[in-house]
Amino acid sequence: MKIKNYIKQKLMAFKDMFKDDNDINEKSVVGFAAFAMMVIFALVDIITGIYGKELHVQEYIYNSFVIVALGSFGIAEAGKIFGGNKNKEE
Repeated sequence: MKIKNYIKQKLMAFKDMFKDDNDINEKSVVGFAAFAMMVIFALVDIITGIYGKELHVQEYIYNSFVIVALGSFGIAEAGKIFGGNKNKEE
């Protein structure tokens, strides 16, 4: 019974991420996912290099992850800088 409630609680928390009034910065999540894919590409390339095989990854795929990661983190930071704090009194 505890496992069922735990799973239900985690699914509800995941669903809350897509609401308009959440505390999660979606741009940072997307940027982190793109960065994680770049790290996975790098690790797999190193591992296959050790075994003497070449990893064939199209350059435009890797560059797409770079652009998404840089863009997501850049937009998130620009939002922090120029968005300000909505709760702050001026």
